[in-house]
Amino acid sequence: MTNSSSSTVHGIRPSRTIAPALGYDLNDLYYFVQVVDYGGFASAGRALQLPKSRLSRRIAMLEQQLGIKLIHRSTRSFFMTEYGQAYYARCKTMLSKVEAAQALIESAHVQPCGTVRLSCPIALLHTHVGAAIIAFAARYPEIKIELVGMNRRTDVIRERLDIAIYSNAEPCDTQDLVVRVLGHATQYLVASPSLCERLGRPRKPTDLRSWPSLGFGLPTPGHVWLLTAPNGTQISVHYVPRFVTTDLLTLRKAVVAGLGVAQLPMMMVRDQLADGALFRILPHWPPRRDVIHAVFSTRKGMPAAVRLLLDFLAHRFETTEDM
Repeated sequence: MTNSSSSTVHGIRPSRTIAPALGYDLNDLYYFVQVVDYGGFASAGRALQLPKSRLSRRIAMLEQQLGIKLIHRSTRSFFMTEYGQAYYARCKTMLSKVEAAQALIESAHVQPCGTVRLSCPIALLHTHVGAAIIAFAARYPEIKIELVGMNRRTDVIRERLDIAIYSNAEPCDTQDLVVRVLGHATQYLVASPSLCERLGRPRKPTDLRSWPSLGFGLPTPGHVWLLTAPNGTQISVHYVPRFVTTDLLTLRKAVVAGLGVAQLPMMMVRDQLADGALFRILPHWPPRRDVIHAVFSTRKGMPAAVRLLLDFLAHRFETTEDM
């Protein structure tokens, strides 16, 4: 229990209905502990800004109610009795718990504040993440959000980001950073109705060799779709895209325009599949789901606002269907 200038335990006086049940005022326990901690009535009175006589009277009343002497005091000496020492130890423990309980309640009323700076792929912002962050900002108006949409790997430390969100087949390889998985994004192979009518719907992955393909990411020597067979085995389908982009929204437009077949997140093509603008192909050979994950520098010393946003996003992904 820390010394305080207040005459009550954090300003909270025990209820009148509680005192008879206990047989004493909780503030008397507080005064007793303070008198012992300060080494006398005069010192405690100065610290608590209370008359010495009042403290002496309250402790005397407590001793009378308990029927036992707690403190031997005279003009020259001040020391606790054996029972006083044991009573002091238990009172101090109890008051510490009261203080912790009060702090818990007070923390529930403290409005979180601060700034959270984060990055996220643009396509995710146009689906679940953007809406979730807007909902978070509405719930916690004292937290400032600095959101950067980008389709590249970021340097969390150098770019002074609190959180970087990614969506990949595998979580990012981060040596000195922490990764927290938020959810998974179901992937579909899709094509336009006109392309399916012209080439016929494929029945097996090898049929895609004759199809024009579209790729997501930076141009590389090899692009691959990782598919799961009906029996659960994983297969790799290599392809050479005629069109490559780092923007999923542009990729979706290219597929709708009939340029080729592409892998896209289900949450990005739900509406197009519903209205017939796109067809799902090889439904029994689904691509591997992407892992949506947050990357940050450390858990230790993490600002409360950052931790709150991480927990909020994780909960939103856990409770969101059709990902």
